[in-house]
Amino acid sequence: MQILLVEDDRRISSFVVKGLEEMGYQVILVESAEAAKDWINTDSLDVIILDIMLPGIDGIQLTKMIRYRKNHIPILILSALGEVEDKVEALESGADDYLVKPFSFKELVSRIRALVRRESYKGIMNDTYIEIRDLKIDLEKYEVYKSGKNVDLSPKEFKLFKYLIENRNKTLSRTAILQAVWGIDFDNNTNVVDVYVSYLRGKIDPEHGASLIKTVKGVGYMLKTD
Repeated sequence: MQILLVEDDRRISSFVVKGLEEMGYQVILVESAEAAKDWINTDSLDVIILDIMLPGIDGIQLTKMIRYRKNHIPILILSALGEVEDKVEALESGADDYLVKPFSFKELVSRIRALVRRESYKGIMNDTYIEIRDLKIDLEKYEVYKSGKNVDLSPKEFKLFKYLIENRNKTLSRTAILQAVWGIDFDNNTNVVDVYVSYLRGKIDPEHGASLIKTVKGVGYMLKTD
């Protein structure tokens, strides 16, 4: 993963760069918005971490400039300004997330990973075909292929699978699934979700190895793709 860090406070930048590079990330450090312009349209960038209080063009102005150019790279704002108004201004300018200084490195990494996952998922869902392990899903034709072979799913099985894909790596309660797939607003002790998950597993799971659909005890299910 390649990260552009725009930060003029060398104490903070050295702390962030050291930590991220130790985790195997490649970090490009610049100290001004002007210097960042040379990197913004680089295809290899995955995330921009951007301070607000920069010399010259500030972080809000740079964010607006990036979005004006139709560049949708994830932007994480770092700022000592912690008021609600400051956060709202940054997010409305086009930033994806906002982290107040001082912050823990662990939280910073978590925010970065969340932004990358979100961007990756958006890219996948914008395509006609979705690929998960040995599965290919055609959203337009309602077809699923496993290792190149067509998987025959009923309309409800496909709707359930699509809902799990749209919320992958998130725990979904049985009630939420009932509402989304069957239009039932409450769990009336029906086991229809469990039955259809079992049907789906039998058709999409690998012959050897763990199931794609994990049971979350006492709650519901999760399509695990991490």
